[in-house]
Amino acid sequence: MLKKIESEHAPKAIGPYSQAIVAQGAKMVFVSGQIPMDPQSGKVEAQGIAEQSKVVLKNLLAILKEAGVCQNYVAKTTVYLKSMDDFVQMNEEYEKVFCEHKPARVCVEVARLPKDVLVEIDAIAVI
Repeated sequence: MLKKIESEHAPKAIGPYSQAIVAQGAKMVFVSGQIPMDPQSGKVEAQGIAEQSKVVLKNLLAILKEAGVCQNYVAKTTVYLKSMDDFVQMNEEYEKVFCEHKPARVCVEVARLPKDVLVEIDAIAVI
């Protein structure tokens, strides 16, 4: 059984997808890629990779909370960067959220992200 997760504390999906899906039988939460979009305005206001990373992680945590889990239940993330030159600054913000618990992670450079942002992060968590 699949359950759709929607948090008003994170941006609404900007396409035909859900913020997250809980696979109840498998006890897993699949969080769609989050970008640094403000949930209230629907705009990308954050500038620079550090600020954008903070907003992305805040949005990700809001969705996890709506699903009933915290960052310590995240098993894997994927980080998409517009430029690998931003890796160190993104990683500093990422480590503030996943300080002791360190999920498995993939980080890749991509040609372009939605709304021309600098970073997008998705996650898989267990319940």
